[in-house]
Amino acid sequence: MDVLASSATASSSCPHLLISNFYKNHCSSASMAAARPPQLLQWKYLPVRIVEARANSPLMCIMTMSLKRPINYANYCKIKKKLRLKKYAGSLHEVIKCSEKIRRHIFVFVAGLMVVMSASLSVSSTPSWALTEENLLFLEAWKMIDRAYVDKSFNGQSWFRYRENALRNEPMNAREETYMAIRKMLATLEDPFTRFLEPERLKSLRSGTRGALTGIGLSIGYPTQLDGSAAGLVVISASAGGPANRAGILSGDVILAIDDTSTEKMGIYDAAERLQGSEGSSVKLTIRSGPEIKHLDLMREKVSLNPVKSRLCAVPASGKDSPRIGYIKLPTFNQNASGAVKEAINTLRSNNVNAFVLDLRDNSGGLFPEGIEIARIWLDKGVIVYICDSRGVRDIYDTDGSKAVATSEPLVVLVNKGTASASEILAGALKDNKRAVLFGEPTFGKGKIQSVFELSDGSGLVITVARYETPAHTDIDKVGVIPDHPLPTSFPKDEEAFCNCLQDPASACNKVELFAR
Repeated sequence: MDVLASSATASSSCPHLLISNFYKNHCSSASMAAARPPQLLQWKYLPVRIVEARANSPLMCIMTMSLKRPINYANYCKIKKKLRLKKYAGSLHEVIKCSEKIRRHIFVFVAGLMVVMSASLSVSSTPSWALTEENLLFLEAWKMIDRAYVDKSFNGQSWFRYRENALRNEPMNAREETYMAIRKMLATLEDPFTRFLEPERLKSLRSGTRGALTGIGLSIGYPTQLDGSAAGLVVISASAGGPANRAGILSGDVILAIDDTSTEKMGIYDAAERLQGSEGSSVKLTIRSGPEIKHLDLMREKVSLNPVKSRLCAVPASGKDSPRIGYIKLPTFNQNASGAVKEAINTLRSNNVNAFVLDLRDNSGGLFPEGIEIARIWLDKGVIVYICDSRGVRDIYDTDGSKAVATSEPLVVLVNKGTASASEILAGALKDNKRAVLFGEPTFGKGKIQSVFELSDGSGLVITVARYETPAHTDIDKVGVIPDHPLPTSFPKDEEAFCNCLQDPASACNKVELFAR
């Protein structure tokens, strides 16, 4: 610690305190003969160090009221001797041993500093203003992000400083203002999948995971092309039998506008809210499908998200051991999905199936736990998925075979660019554990996991809590799961067309040789 003496320009009535750092052994004749005599500095800006901890002798203090001329004594010992003789009593009033006095001053200084710091901490931990109900709701949302968000750098910002600045500067006098402050906070993360939900939107999201929505039956996402060719929002999948599906909207089509509002800078959740609405109302879409631009006027209706469709498909062959294939179509992962898959497998097994086809094409995901449970149905053991954050793997989902139902029959999994999120976790687990062979095209590539949190007023947050890797430690974000073999574009997409295709020896289904192994 550097202690600075007062400036020489101060009034002469103010005494100056000079702390000397001479060592006691400097007075020995041997040391003085070998060393250059120390010089006393002139009375100006004077940095000195407290070296009592390293010195064996006490510190000496020289206190003076004023000096009529500079002191140029040869060394400290001469000074001490002359002081002892009081030869210069007129210039130097007194020399005192002051180690005890310095200790007292330092103790008082440190104690005072601790009191100031304690008071400062007390003030900072307790805001000078009273927290309102709106402030508390904002803090509740802030804490959820702080605890759950995957990126602990919070997009390179001080999350605590943001909280303090927002409480001081953001208006939160009404509920809508608080919601706006929460949205503004989430926007700083620059994560399109982490978003705020008003109470009605949270209810709508939960109803969707329970099996029904009112809309046009579209799953949408951001384009994955890096060349900017897909400006707008991309269609991941269209629910079978829904308004969008009947209108001919396909996976990979691009939504350019919703009700004449461009989607170029529109978020997917804003778009989803615009697509949903009351049953019987209409919505106008501008769609680019390949080179063609379509203008469609669709009527909203209640879209049933029946999770599973299954069918037994017999393949013509000579002899009584003709192949019998159980086809299972899984369009989404809602709360009924794993139970419905088990039921379909047991029903097909009762009809003596030889192999299974699990169709995950246009399955845009859903509930993460359902994806894990369905993987456990097909696997007897192994890792299903690694959950990772910025520091690496933080959790592992695996299976020991206790929930396995179908682990022996040959299995083919069909995927396309509409296969996303939870369905990619399932496809990656079955591929990397060598339980299934994948046919189709690279999947969508959404390698992030979100969780839904409810706030005390009924609103909610959807927060990106992790990213995931397949059992082979493949990060599929923006890349997708790569299938083992391609499928022809003419390959059928529903259970009836698939069975009919198998009946034709010259069809695409038989040319692919799904179960050649």
